[in-house]
Amino acid sequence: MWPALLHPSPPSFITLPSIGLDISDTSLKYISFNGTEIGKRTINQYGDITIPNGVLHRGEVKDPQKLASVLAECKAQTGAEFVRVSLPEERAYLFETELKRNTPLKEMRSLLEFRLAENVPIPARDVFFDYTVLPVSNESDKTVHVAVTAYAKETIQTYYEACLLAKLQPVAFEVEAQAMARAVIPEEMHGAVMLVDFGKTRTGIGIVYKNTLLYTSTIDIGGDQLSAALRKQLGADKAEKELTYLKNTEGLVHGVESSAVHDALVSTMSVIKDELVTRMQYWHLRTGSDETRRIQTIILCGGSANLKGLPAYLTETVGVNTVRANVWENAFTLDEVVPPIDKRHSLGYATAVGLALQSSV
Repeated sequence: MWPALLHPSPPSFITLPSIGLDISDTSLKYISFNGTEIGKRTINQYGDITIPNGVLHRGEVKDPQKLASVLAECKAQTGAEFVRVSLPEERAYLFETELKRNTPLKEMRSLLEFRLAENVPIPARDVFFDYTVLPVSNESDKTVHVAVTAYAKETIQTYYEACLLAKLQPVAFEVEAQAMARAVIPEEMHGAVMLVDFGKTRTGIGIVYKNTLLYTSTIDIGGDQLSAALRKQLGADKAEKELTYLKNTEGLVHGVESSAVHDALVSTMSVIKDELVTRMQYWHLRTGSDETRRIQTIILCGGSANLKGLPAYLTETVGVNTVRANVWENAFTLDEVVPPIDKRHSLGYATAVGLALQSSV
């Protein structure tokens, strides 16, 4: 997270309640909580605001004024003052490095700055970066692994200035997949986890180990491509609402009377599956013989993750247990709280939930 990028030392307001804002190319989702503990935490407010076409493209802000207008609408709906904002993983540079275990914290940032040139194709003077020291696996280890996330200063400044134009004060910026991980990965889950954010226009991939995001990638295929495949198979006159219904009720499951929906969707899903396998193979090749870093679970998020039969399809074809996320996993127990967002729509709120949780700890 980046409170320190914009403030030399964290200001006192950083601990005040703030709203989590998940900004994508097509929508802004927001959520905030009352309370700070499981058992006492409840949803305060939430919402989804459409972002007009052309305002953002692959996470790059094309029209700062229009983005500010969307943010101003969010402020009008919520009365928010402080916000925690997602940053697009398409614009992030992630790398992992090692430092001596006894390196003083005050020296770590300087040492990591020297390693930016080896891993980030932007001059260090034009980069904001943050880092996380991974927990030590063995007390005898003489080094520590450090995960570094970097963005071009211009990227963060654009989002920051849009917030200010909307009279919102951003207290932190965070890669969307890291926020998502905070929301959906159970504390007791071990090994590496692949997060798949199956959205409307693209599919984001994050690999998390020891609660730290170490890898991201993006596939330029999402729910819109599934709708296009259905229209080609079933007729161009099908409304999006009807197509969504077919995806969520028939999906990848062979129908009793017809397999037309399955047949239309499976070719597109096969492309996504192959891309997931490629990323997984790369990750396992990179991590070598370290069994603890092998991907044990795939967790699905995003509105298009509602596709019927998707977890079973990926479990079978990829060979890794796949489940849909419980976005409330680390927020509250469903035995005690009934959220106002139904399960199907909640899958699109994972990133916003993760951001808001950071405000309520």
